[in-house]
Amino acid sequence: MEKKNESFRDSISTITEEGLRQWIYPKKTKGRFHTRRVIVAVILLILFFLFPLIKVNGEQFMLFDILNRKFVIFGRPFFPQDFYLLAFLLVTAAVFVVLFTVIYGRIFCGWLCPQTIFMEMVYRKIEYFIEGDRPKQMKLDRMPWNKEKITKKGTKWFVFFIITLIITSTMWAYVAGTEYVINFWKNPFAKPGVLTAYLIFAVIYYFIYAWFREQVCIIVCPYGRLQGVLTDENTILVTYDYKRGEKRGPMRKGQDRAALGLGDCIDCKQCVHVCPTGIDIRNGTQMECINCTACIDACDAVMDSIGKPRGLIRYASKVSIEQGTKKIFTPRVKFYSLILLILMSVFIGLIVKRPAVDLKVLRVRGQVFTELPNGKIRNLYNVTLINKTTREYKDLQIKLIDKDGGEIVVSGIDDQKPDLKVGEVKQFMIFVDFPKDKMKGKQELTFGVYDQNGKLLDKYESIFIAPVN
Repeated sequence: MEKKNESFRDSISTITEEGLRQWIYPKKTKGRFHTRRVIVAVILLILFFLFPLIKVNGEQFMLFDILNRKFVIFGRPFFPQDFYLLAFLLVTAAVFVVLFTVIYGRIFCGWLCPQTIFMEMVYRKIEYFIEGDRPKQMKLDRMPWNKEKITKKGTKWFVFFIITLIITSTMWAYVAGTEYVINFWKNPFAKPGVLTAYLIFAVIYYFIYAWFREQVCIIVCPYGRLQGVLTDENTILVTYDYKRGEKRGPMRKGQDRAALGLGDCIDCKQCVHVCPTGIDIRNGTQMECINCTACIDACDAVMDSIGKPRGLIRYASKVSIEQGTKKIFTPRVKFYSLILLILMSVFIGLIVKRPAVDLKVLRVRGQVFTELPNGKIRNLYNVTLINKTTREYKDLQIKLIDKDGGEIVVSGIDDQKPDLKVGEVKQFMIFVDFPKDKMKGKQELTFGVYDQNGKLLDKYESIFIAPVN
């Protein structure tokens, strides 16, 4: 059975009984899972630094310019009119996270989360290189502030800050644009307000990785709290096989562990020493566990050394540990999968139907109609055209659809057939004239925007107001 003493759940591993910070010194880990995590982290880091530098038809590959209300995803621009797509995407992503967590628990935290990747694969690696492994770090922190300690700590903090500036500048490029960031750093003191905001953000970021560290995952991150309500006995987590491991006890030469009622766990505590959040995985599932697999690699190495099979700590569910069977597609998983499939289908449909050029035609407020000397009735409209593609459109035309006798006169721009550059938003007015005998009262109109080849790009419904008699 699992350990019955549940007192460990009353407090977190990084806080002492006196309420003070208990520093975590994770031991270096190596093994098959760590190697895979390094490969994943390297790929993600390359993409993170590379995306702001890539351009597609003049647009940055990834841009989230909130101030200017412009988003570019995979080189494709999105505008405020497309926010419904963003909202739908966020809902779909939330359902995906729920489904993924129900099946695999907090695996995202250990393998894909930016906090974990930067902490464990960047800052922690630098710390190991400068200060050494767990015993050397603990010894260094205990010693007085002599030359060795000042040199190592100062070097580490300086390198941390340089890395932080690079990461912060890259994140800034996702928001403000790469060109803006490059031009800013050519003369940073020309904009003291921007420089101050940047340094404040960099200091906060530095504080997180130099001091706050795993507290983000344990205390701040809301996803860790979600794990407690989303996982169940069928969720696959990093799990200690207590049926095989208990009763624990150190290994002695010539010892008959089976006769003594001992399991495969030799209580070496290597799984605890490598844990970046400082927990003991043998106590069972805990919210602090980020499924980083460090304990799996450490335990596998110990099992190899004592001639026992690997997998004392492994990816498994509670049901598979207790019953030896796996059950992934539970009713809950099937339900979430169905919802996710529906949401993804709708989202793909919305993307496919998203017009290349967005057309909005709105009657000018406060205007009813005008009777012209030639006997026609005129209405005034505001027109907005948005190019949502990565190509330029020339000689666009606004026409009436399914309404004979109407005439459109473009106002506010010189060219009656406007051009539209990549990502451009163009606004102007149009007059719509109809013979008096063709329109009575309030009538619906459908406007269409056509390219130079006569292809309909988008349409918009509005109204036309004429005299009743």
